[in-house]
Amino acid sequence: MPANPVIAQFGQHAVPEKIEMEMAERGWNDPIWKQAIRFVGQLAQGNLGESFARQGEKISTRLSHAVPATMELAIAAMMIAVPVGIGIGIVAALWRNQWPDWISMGLALVGVSVPVFFLAICLIVMFPTMPSGFRLPPGTQHSMSTDFYFLESLFTGQWQITAKCIRHLILPATALATIPLAVISRITRNSMLEVLDSDYLRTARAKGASMFRMILRHAFPNASLSVMNIVGFQLGMLLTGAILTETVFNWPGLGRYVVDAIRDYDYAVVQACALVISAIFVTLNLVLDVLFLVLDPRLREGNRS
Repeated sequence: MPANPVIAQFGQHAVPEKIEMEMAERGWNDPIWKQAIRFVGQLAQGNLGESFARQGEKISTRLSHAVPATMELAIAAMMIAVPVGIGIGIVAALWRNQWPDWISMGLALVGVSVPVFFLAICLIVMFPTMPSGFRLPPGTQHSMSTDFYFLESLFTGQWQITAKCIRHLILPATALATIPLAVISRITRNSMLEVLDSDYLRTARAKGASMFRMILRHAFPNASLSVMNIVGFQLGMLLTGAILTETVFNWPGLGRYVVDAIRDYDYAVVQACALVISAIFVTLNLVLDVLFLVLDPRLREGNRS
């Protein structure tokens, strides 16, 4: 495969002079250090460059469409994965080594093992009446000013658009939620088992505390830190591009944008997407660290000492 995007665009039999002219115009014949300095200088001005495969298209403009699409899909998937995964994990911990535990962990194993693209295709076949592509039906007229279709339509009262967004989100969000749901359920089960064996919960049971109060008031808050950690990690993985899901469902998100750029040898787009992905992970880690300090007083006490 040609590593030079100019050769990829013009073909292996292109005129060498034309290739050299294009390389010189873009500065790709300069030393690597000079290209790196130029790239950092443009980045400091907020300029991510232009797409090579799509002449004249600003990368920042395309990212402003792709990132909101991926964010809405990832958040919808986590809204399925988090409550269901936590619920399954709690049930499995309370009835450990019994049939609810075996069924829950068996389903979690299946959720991790089944390839996402295969599950996505199965969902399309099983529910042929549900939308299986795009964020909205083609030709839909709307007056939204951002690419957060669902959120903006919800807050502005465009209920028909909101309903269409939900219908188009159901299948891809369900397919995307399977792996984080399985991981969250297993982590929740393990964390709850550690807490349920603690002395203070035995004391609470001895004092006659109800199971519901014991779980919500004592057990889960202490087990939630491990769960929150894995939720943040899984959300970061989804936000950086659900490549297979977006490809199967023709979802115009960040993952599909990266795949198209790699296929077209569009290195400027790949660089910009790598920066966005890194920024997402760094931001999520920072938010999680702050939340840990807020929720766990032991960490604050450790910092003071």
